[in-house]
Amino acid sequence: MNYRLRMQREEPADDRSARLVKRVMDVSLAGVALVGALPVMAVTAALIALEDGRPVLFVQRRVGREGRLFDMLKFRTMRENTLTIQQTGQVREDHPLVTRVGSILRRTKIDELPQLLNVLRGEMSLVGPRPTYPEHAATFTPFQRRRLEVPPGCTGWAQVNGGTLYTWDERIQMDVWYVDHWSLALDLRILLRTLGVILRGERAGTAAMDEARAHAARPSTAASATGSAVHLNGTPVPLNGTSVPLNGTPVRG
Repeated sequence: MNYRLRMQREEPADDRSARLVKRVMDVSLAGVALVGALPVMAVTAALIALEDGRPVLFVQRRVGREGRLFDMLKFRTMRENTLTIQQTGQVREDHPLVTRVGSILRRTKIDELPQLLNVLRGEMSLVGPRPTYPEHAATFTPFQRRRLEVPPGCTGWAQVNGGTLYTWDERIQMDVWYVDHWSLALDLRILLRTLGVILRGERAGTAAMDEARAHAARPSTAASATGSAVHLNGTPVPLNGTSVPLNGTPVRG
């Protein structure tokens, strides 16, 4: 299935150099982390299988940089179901479909460890906006599509500033703030703050949210929003908020 967001943005040479360094950092850190996490991942897979059977991995189509589709990997934290994204709603540790093991995995972010493979394959970065669903991306405004200018990440600015405590629209505003303020130093800061989220849980980043709202309201930010509608097989996708099955199967949580 060919799904691309038609948008191209010329990068200055210094940005390309910095992003090359970011890619080297991604591969190096993800490789080391994956090797170190193998025992934890093996125990996690066993616990999931014991509580709720197989599969232990959850594979779902997500949208990457410039609208490229890829299969995102996670440890399965919810019971098998055929609910649409809209029917499932916002998923937190206390969601009725989340298993007991899944609640712990979500709280500690261990469910995200398989995404280190996505990073090594070049589909994701360690830091960036969280990858979204094709149905969601197809309804993005030009401003919201700006979050697709960079690779999606295992963690991001929105995730260390409240994450699911905020609405999707609010998180997207923080994502766009990240896109416009990206630096290697900011990525390192986010990685360090992610450890705090794992240890203490999500806490609202009021200052970061206020700054992101102010940034989104600036005329210069709105003026830089480019790109046409999202296309599926060359045809605009008029989802209008409805759910669309992927490869014939409704999206599961």
